[in-house]
Amino acid sequence: MNSKIEQLIEEIEDYIDSCKFKPLSSTIIMVNKEEMEELLRELKMKTPDEIKRYQKIISNKEAILNDARQKADALINEATIHTNELVNEHEIMQQAYAKANEIVTLATRQAQSILDAATMQANDFRAQALQYMDDSLGSLEDIVTNAMNDASAHYENLINSMNSYKELIQSNRAQLYPVDALEEAAGEENPEGTAQI
Repeated sequence: MNSKIEQLIEEIEDYIDSCKFKPLSSTIIMVNKEEMEELLRELKMKTPDEIKRYQKIISNKEAILNDARQKADALINEATIHTNELVNEHEIMQQAYAKANEIVTLATRQAQSILDAATMQANDFRAQALQYMDDSLGSLEDIVTNAMNDASAHYENLINSMNSYKELIQSNRAQLYPVDALEEAAGEENPEGTAQI
C-alpha cells in the first residue's frame, strides 16, 4: 500500500504528464501555476504526518526491547525458582546444581537471542524509514528542480520571442514611412528648390 506522500508524488507526476507541450516544442510543457502550487502545498502538509508515522515505528523499537527483556527476566525467574526447588532436595543436590546451571545458561542464551533479534528488527525498521524518507524527499527535490528549470526556460523563450516581435514591428514601421528616401528623391527632381510647371 502506497503512503500518502507517494500518492501525492504520483499525482504530481500524472499532472505533469497531462500538461500540454508548448507550441513548436517537444520538451517544454505549460503548467498551471495554481494547480502545481496546490499539489506542492498538499505534499508539504502530508510530509510531517509521514515522518510521525515512521517515528512511531522507530519508537516501537523500545517496546520490542522491553518485551524481550520481560521474556528474558521471566525465563531467568523460572530458572531460579526451579533451581531453588532442586537445591531444597538434599538427595539430588549435585544434580540440582548441574540442572540449574544448564537452565540458567539456556535462559541467558535465549534472552540474548531475543534481545539480538529485537535490536536487529528495530534497526531494520529505522533504516527502512530513513531510506523511505530520503527517497521521498529526493523525488520532491527533483520535481521542484524540474519545475524551476521549466519556468526559467519558459521565461527565456518568452523574452527571445518578444525581442523578435519588437524587431519585426520596428522593421515594418520603417517600411511604412521611408522618409529619408522620399526627401532624397524630391531633392534630385528640384535641385534649385523652384517649382516646376
